[in-house]
Amino acid sequence: MESQTDWPRLESKTATSKVSADHPEADVRRIVRGIVRRGLQPLPAKALISLRIDQDVLEWFKAQGPGYQTRINTVLRAFRDASV
Repeated sequence: MESQTDWPRLESKTATSKVSADHPEADVRRIVRGIVRRGLQPLPAKALISLRIDQDVLEWFKAQGPGYQTRINTVLRAFRDASV
């Protein structure tokens, strides 16, 4: 059986997709998060706060790459758990 895919159109830089209510534009990050979270417990809601952190500490966390706020939260959680 021969493929019905229009490869030249898909590979062209001018190919456009049609966004509609039935086919909304996909947010890849949301899709991946849904796949990764499947079967896991729901994440608790996070509170939006203002927090003052020494500049050198913040730069160190940021230098570790994306997700520095999550890492800061993890360190704070570990400190909390070790303190009980």
